[in-house]
Amino acid sequence: MDSNRVEEIIANYNRDKTRLMDILIDIQTEAGYIPATAIPVIAKRTDTSQAYVEQTVSFYHFFRREPSGKYTVFLNNSVVAFMMGRDKVARTFEEEAGCKFGEVTENGLIGLFDTACIGMSDQEPAALINGKVFTRLTPFRVREIVRNMKKGKPLDELSTSGYGGGKNASDLIRAEVRNNVQRQGPVMENDYTPGTVLREKLKHFSPDEVIWEIKLSEIRGRGGAGFPTGLKWEFCRRAQGEKKYIFCNADEGEPGTFKDRVLLTEYSELMFEGMALAGYAVGATEGILYIRYEYKYLEKYLKHVLEKMRKQNLLGKNIAGKEGFDFDIRIQYGAGAYVCGEESALLESAEGKRGEPRFKPPFPVEKGYLGYPTVINNVETLCTTVKIMQFGSEWYRNLGTHESRGTKILSISGDCRYPGIYEMEWGYSVNDILDMAGADDVQAVQVGGPSGSLIGPDEFDRTICYSDLSTGGSFIIFNNTRDILQDVVMNFMEFFIEESCGSCVPCRNIPWLLKQKLEKILQGHGVWKDIEDMEEWAGMMRINRCGLGQTAANPVVSSLKNFRALYEEKIQKGKRFDEGFNLEKAVIESCEAVGRIPLI
Repeated sequence: MDSNRVEEIIANYNRDKTRLMDILIDIQTEAGYIPATAIPVIAKRTDTSQAYVEQTVSFYHFFRREPSGKYTVFLNNSVVAFMMGRDKVARTFEEEAGCKFGEVTENGLIGLFDTACIGMSDQEPAALINGKVFTRLTPFRVREIVRNMKKGKPLDELSTSGYGGGKNASDLIRAEVRNNVQRQGPVMENDYTPGTVLREKLKHFSPDEVIWEIKLSEIRGRGGAGFPTGLKWEFCRRAQGEKKYIFCNADEGEPGTFKDRVLLTEYSELMFEGMALAGYAVGATEGILYIRYEYKYLEKYLKHVLEKMRKQNLLGKNIAGKEGFDFDIRIQYGAGAYVCGEESALLESAEGKRGEPRFKPPFPVEKGYLGYPTVINNVETLCTTVKIMQFGSEWYRNLGTHESRGTKILSISGDCRYPGIYEMEWGYSVNDILDMAGADDVQAVQVGGPSGSLIGPDEFDRTICYSDLSTGGSFIIFNNTRDILQDVVMNFMEFFIEESCGSCVPCRNIPWLLKQKLEKILQGHGVWKDIEDMEEWAGMMRINRCGLGQTAANPVVSSLKNFRALYEEKIQKGKRFDEGFNLEKAVIESCEAVGRIPLI
């Protein structure tokens, strides 16, 4: 890519360094990677430094500095992918392509790379190939795909698999992804006509009255933290600022979570109307949908929906004929960073920087995007607020439990007959959910993704609600064939090591130390002191800056609490010290190099 083309792309974003993510994504989309020659051009034209550009490029998983193949394969390495046969799929890719993962074939045709969960846990093993999603992969399908790559076939012709249901089959998406909606509830019920709330309800509600109605409903954020949504909107409305922003957080990077994928596909108008409703309530004029790069295959469709809403006067100037109600939305893509699901890291990323969490206070509602008051809600929350305004706060309060109002959308995957999306009122037990999903012989359930809780059968009578077992949505089921420590805890710890932003010392080091301890125990060298060390070190994670860093040791903490016997049966009894160090093995290589026999 020549410098003139790079400059054209930069000019498309008014040479604004806060749009650096867009600039880099566009360059990589066109060139296949980010050429070294583009860095100084970007720095000069956005009036920043090369170091500034480099720090953003180096932070994100999907930015490539070297050509990564005409066909670039990113194969998911999450725990569910391995459960569903990822090893065989990966080996077949390597055998057929002729290179290992982390490499590109000599002719530059195929690149193979690992990646974390891509939001397809209900249809694993799955991969992204040049941004297109391939699900339910088998060795046979891989051989077919690679054979078609070698024939030079276009992306849409690599596989003979048909398109998924719903809007996945539309001309604007054309994806083999399945929605797998197993249970619809009030939020996902098809009783919504786009624009109803903006056109009809806002005639009778002032911004303050909208906030009051949302507060009366007692809805809490559906991202996991559970902060009252109405209160967040009220804080932002009262905050001082020349402008205000609404962000929709669609960066669901927690392994095992995929509900936003379905909402974005089938309920995007409901979500965008929720953003406009929030904009009306707090006095914002611009909304930004921050969406994970893995869902970029939805881009054409989402842009089409936005344009349709503008033509219907549901976005833009004087929305729905309400004088002075101006609000529009743009889409901002991430580039592969789990930590950007944390709201302040998301803002840093949207401003073109590394996705490192900010210190709080100030909170985003006071000083958020570009320093202005900002509301950040997730997809499910925004969809729900529209239904609340449509049917009333009392309707919503009658759903769920006294402490947990409304419904929750769960992403259920793993060892069950019916993986997929389940919308249910708060208050169901884990046993209820296992019965619905068709799960038998269950050993453990990971509730809330790796940062949540790993529970055993003695806790399956617990209730899914804020006052008992809260969750952002992920629900992974493991039967008795799974090795909890090797297959699950180890995978989760590797995920947190890979995804740490590296800003805080405990998050940068302790997950790695915990992994080493776990490896030592699994190799049969563990002693009681190792378990004590793991518990002590995990406690230090509480001083990390963000909630994601504070929970990065949860796979170990949670499994030690609920599956301690698995650790105890592997450690050496009556032995106080064992570092697993074998001196003879340690010196054998050096002795062979000089032709000596180890004298031990």
